[in-house]
Amino acid sequence: MAIDFKSFNKTAPLILKSKFPVLLRGRHGVGKSQVIYQVAKNLRLPVVERRASQMTEGDLLGIPSPDGISINGEQASKFRPFDWLVQACTEPVVLFFDEVDRATIEVRQGIFELTDSRKLAGWHLHEDTVICAAINGGEHGSQYQVGEMDPAELDRWATFDVEPSIEDWLDWAKDNVDELIWDFINHNRPHLEHLDDFEPNKVYPSRRSWDRLNTTFQEAGLFDESDSSAMFNIASVFVGFEAAVSLCDFVKKHRQVVTVSDILVDGKIELTDDFGINDHTAIVEKMEASGIFNDLLPPESLDNLSVYFKVLPSEVAMKLWYSLASSGGDIQNTINLHPKIKKELVAMLTDIEAQEVEAVDVEETNPEDL
Repeated sequence: MAIDFKSFNKTAPLILKSKFPVLLRGRHGVGKSQVIYQVAKNLRLPVVERRASQMTEGDLLGIPSPDGISINGEQASKFRPFDWLVQACTEPVVLFFDEVDRATIEVRQGIFELTDSRKLAGWHLHEDTVICAAINGGEHGSQYQVGEMDPAELDRWATFDVEPSIEDWLDWAKDNVDELIWDFINHNRPHLEHLDDFEPNKVYPSRRSWDRLNTTFQEAGLFDESDSSAMFNIASVFVGFEAAVSLCDFVKKHRQVVTVSDILVDGKIELTDDFGINDHTAIVEKMEASGIFNDLLPPESLDNLSVYFKVLPSEVAMKLWYSLASSGGDIQNTINLHPKIKKELVAMLTDIEAQEVEAVDVEETNPEDL
């Protein structure tokens, strides 16, 4: 059974505390490496990463040392390990092997020894060093040119099959990608990644490719310009034709979309005059995602927020209020806003209570009395 990243972040550290190695399996581009780094951060350990697919047997054994050793009067060669192994053996780290299922059998046998006995070529891992790995195998293995792990090899790992949710990506992306990309994916979720079979040589979107596209747009200054041709050409390279078309259509509309800044900074509440419930909900979700409630709002923004609150449909207004009150941000925002919207808030709560009472009465009504 596959789990999402939040569950993995909670469970993996518990296993690693017992020094059992952890294997992460999942589709390409979903952020497996990033979540390993997040686990390491939570454990307060540095990451020593090796891409197993690019390693050779020599990377495991080391190189012959000019200082030989004498055994029973006979000279013998001695191998000097590479820095990654020395570090993992002399200080606590997260030793992370990526693309293990693309490695040669010799390299995998070396990693097998590390996971089985916590030593390699006579060097013992530090007692607090933990081992993690990531592969594209498992139920998705048939889509990739990878080697399958045999039962004995797999038995050395605590294996997690991960299927990150869209919410996982949106939660990560709110602090790592531009608002435009975040909005597009939030409103066009099927374009986040391709989940069906892959056609050979066709470009498909993935979580990784959206991150790379975001970086490219930022470096090229395309978030601040309206060069739709350049935007489409670059997007199609990273996320494929279909997603690029949808993105560029979205961007044209987005240039006219009301932003959080329009509401809270500029007070342009009139821009929402033609909004429906879904449009207002999207604005509130943008406010949540932006983290703007985490800091104390200036008086002008608080005034603008109170004006906007009063024009919202009651269900969206309550969503905004609960978001402000439970966002984990500055509680003073809630305290300062309350006097400005007290009348409207009380009316909404009273109306909601009345609707609930009416609903209960309907449920308790005997059909024979109708």
